[in-house]
Amino acid sequence: MCRFICHRGPDLLLADLLYRPANSLIRQSFHALDRPEPLNGDGFGVGWYHRQITATPCVITSTMPAWSNQNLRRLSRHVTSDCFFAHVRAASPGMRVSHANCHPFQNGRFLWMHNGLVSQFHRIKRRLRASLPDAIYDRIEGTTDSEHAFGLFLHVLGDTERIHSVGEMAEALVQTIEQLEKWTAEAGPTGPSYYNFAVTDGLSVAAVRYVSDPMLQPASLYCSIFGRYECHEGMGKLRDCHVSQKSVIISSERLTSDPAHWHCVPPNHLLMVNPDLSINVEAMDVSRIGNRVHIPPSSSTSHLAIKVNHRGQHKLAVTSGDGLRR
Repeated sequence: MCRFICHRGPDLLLADLLYRPANSLIRQSFHALDRPEPLNGDGFGVGWYHRQITATPCVITSTMPAWSNQNLRRLSRHVTSDCFFAHVRAASPGMRVSHANCHPFQNGRFLWMHNGLVSQFHRIKRRLRASLPDAIYDRIEGTTDSEHAFGLFLHVLGDTERIHSVGEMAEALVQTIEQLEKWTAEAGPTGPSYYNFAVTDGLSVAAVRYVSDPMLQPASLYCSIFGRYECHEGMGKLRDCHVSQKSVIISSERLTSDPAHWHCVPPNHLLMVNPDLSINVEAMDVSRIGNRVHIPPSSSTSHLAIKVNHRGQHKLAVTSGDGLRR
């Protein structure tokens, strides 16, 4: 599986996240801590926004290992953005190593990353592709399950020309996973799928930490719940700050050593970052074991909201789908 990182907040130099933290994404490309295989050397990609110029992001990819790419190192020292995605790839068995298969994937204003796999993807690939409208089908350039899942997400989301709320993006993520699980179950018994997806339009971010079988642990995913990210004497740190200055970082692994600044996204939960940088975490009660799929009524969903007051203190509040506080 892969490693990825997302930043949303004040403008930040790419190098300040890709290279300088104690457990930077570049370090994770050759020494990941939260997965059995430490190497993620099958390519990388970075996508960033400069909305003063255009609403669509710039994306660079390479099949070189991230740790040895000097162009990435040079570029990262000169590019700032208030929203960017970065990904280091460990290709799933049978998947090609090519530019077209490197994340993040881009369509219009949207960026998409995936850490995980669609179990037995070859058994549902034809069905998935047949479900897509021509405008989305024709934009798929690679062969990965990840890019095809992105195509399905865009189809579920609907009109990609308008601005969608983070709630709409999150709902489309859930429906994408539900559809993938249904098709996988109908294709016959198979193992679990792992869906750590992240998607952004440059304003909002929606991510999910998910595995089909609730008895298993999904791939790791963390979120910085409070603090302004900055580099001091060449070291990346999260520092206490006023809520108006905070950064939100979503990462496969904690980037800094202070656990107080990081929230481990619970298994099978959605993470939503609003344009004002408020954060909500929502439980998913979707699962598949073999060819048995469980998809509950949407009203059974619970919500975990991370709120920050004017003093910079945060608290967690849980509500059920009926809006009642628990």
